[in-house]
Amino acid sequence: MITIKYFKEITFVYAIFISLFHFGVNIWGGISDLWFNSAHFALLASLGFLTYEGVKGENKVSILNLIFAALSLSTFIYMVLFEESLYAVANSQMRMSDLLVAGLTIVLATIMVKKSTGYIIPGIIILCIAYLLFLGQQIDGIFAFAGMSYERFLYRMFYTSEGLFGPIATISSTYVFMFILFAAFLLKSGAGDFIVDLSDAIAGKFTGGTGHVAVFSSALMGTISGSAVANTVSTGSITIPMMKKAGFKGTFAAAVEAAASTGGQIMPPIMGAGAFIMAQMTHIPFVTIIAVSVLPAILYFASISFYIHIHAKENNIKGNDSEIKILPLLREGFHFIIPLSTLVGLLVYGFTPTYAAGIAIVAIIASSYLTKNKRMGIKEILEALALGSQNMIVTGVLLIAVGVIVCIINISGVGITFSQLIMEWSGNSLLIAIVLIAIASLVLGMGLPVTASYVVLSVLSAPALVGLMLSPEMAALVNAGIEIPEVTMYLLSAHLIIFWLSQDSNLTPPVCLAAFAAAAIAKTPPMKTGLVSWKIGKGMYIIPILFAFTPLVTGTWMERFEIFIFALFGIAAFAIVMEGYWDKKMSILERFVFAVSVFLLLTPDSVFDVESYFGIVNNTHILGMAIFVVSMLLHKMMFREGKKYAEVN
Repeated sequence: MITIKYFKEITFVYAIFISLFHFGVNIWGGISDLWFNSAHFALLASLGFLTYEGVKGENKVSILNLIFAALSLSTFIYMVLFEESLYAVANSQMRMSDLLVAGLTIVLATIMVKKSTGYIIPGIIILCIAYLLFLGQQIDGIFAFAGMSYERFLYRMFYTSEGLFGPIATISSTYVFMFILFAAFLLKSGAGDFIVDLSDAIAGKFTGGTGHVAVFSSALMGTISGSAVANTVSTGSITIPMMKKAGFKGTFAAAVEAAASTGGQIMPPIMGAGAFIMAQMTHIPFVTIIAVSVLPAILYFASISFYIHIHAKENNIKGNDSEIKILPLLREGFHFIIPLSTLVGLLVYGFTPTYAAGIAIVAIIASSYLTKNKRMGIKEILEALALGSQNMIVTGVLLIAVGVIVCIINISGVGITFSQLIMEWSGNSLLIAIVLIAIASLVLGMGLPVTASYVVLSVLSAPALVGLMLSPEMAALVNAGIEIPEVTMYLLSAHLIIFWLSQDSNLTPPVCLAAFAAAAIAKTPPMKTGLVSWKIGKGMYIIPILFAFTPLVTGTWMERFEIFIFALFGIAAFAIVMEGYWDKKMSILERFVFAVSVFLLLTPDSVFDVESYFGIVNNTHILGMAIFVVSMLLHKMMFREGKKYAEVN
């Protein structure tokens, strides 16, 4: 370590410059995508090397990290100075300097990812490169690959739009950066405290009120922050102690926060970075993605609330007497609605997400002056700019590094092979295919962050999933080259299935980072917390099945609402079955009857190849609702009779 005077101040100013650079290019343009993505990597990687592994509170940095930071910046400088001459040598032998810079960029990206996320992703990158260059030649069978020269590999990785600085890097430098910057401005303007207070005022008085506060606040905060772990730490530091104080068990409180925070990435209108990546990969408008995601997101958060309600009834946990008054709170924080409304309005009107985010950032600053106590001065603006860059380091460099994996998958054809294997192993069964993808997402999620896991899995398995979802007639038309508008919605459904299943790795042991973060706050056993969060977050499995087998995504809005309403009761019944409690502990027979209602409420008539004789409402749903209502009434009667008997005796 060496000491540099004013080093913290220098990195602070540097982080501000990075945010201003990205803001300017995204709003006004001026440079090519290749240059912009190259600069995006160079700036974030250099900032990462300067700030990671430093001594907290001191102006110290290692010499090696300084060298890495300088080398990161040199890759962009080389791109600018020698880009034109590179095209001249592309079809002949490349210069040694070209090869060195290309190889150096891959090495720097891998080192930075290792420093920020661990060894798993670097290991996958190295394995993919080895497979492309020589390992594929040693393998027999369907995964055999003839190989590629290292000169051609490095050229395609560094100097074309399909490698490091290709579509994934574009997503990172545009959509993702601007929305993480937007989130930083919201947080610095005081939105975090406002969201928690608003949640408390709205939901705090219900049975198990503090638990519902955690769900409500995490849904609002998570869609902005885009990180389950960050969301768990920020809102959980407030909500977990609140829940424990109200009477919730520590493990349950931590699990609720982890499950709710994980749902932030599926919550419109922002959905973290996921919706932007999905829009780029599927070429489906961002507005379409968030529109169809509203009802599923409500279902997920409702599923957590059902567990909270049952747990609170079982442990006699009442709502809290919050002193926060909603009208004064809204008067003080109404200005937060302005930037969010501006953002959604511009997106709906047809502006690009990057432009909408930029204008919304300006709206945050302007609207803060409508209040007396939360105005953003120069200090707060500069801190927000610096925070945006700092929060982007891991995600930005990670997405660029994942671009290497995606490029190799496309070059080698492994994605097509993997899709064919899924079709073969599943026996053309959509349900088995979803189970296989869920297992793959869980395994990948142990080492990769959710965003990276989704990108890799979608490239590998989305084509197979779409193929299984199409009818034979529709598949034949698609294979014949005929464009069918309905296929777009099946593509979106397939990507939503993969994206949702990728989220579950935050909750499922043995590696569940959101649950572990919540356990650290609650001071509970991490693995036990993970198991409880896995149970509470089972909506992450149920709702993707609805994507596949019902018109929740692909149907008309009337069909979507029909599925949504009955699924809401089905998920409530599922929570009752899992907990075995409502007003009293349930018998095995009662749980079985409720389980039957769950199956019918979540299953459309099409699964049984019968027509819906009642028009848009499924016969199975009507039958399931009838069983649910009758079972609930009988349960209530038995509970009252038991209570009267206990009072008499």
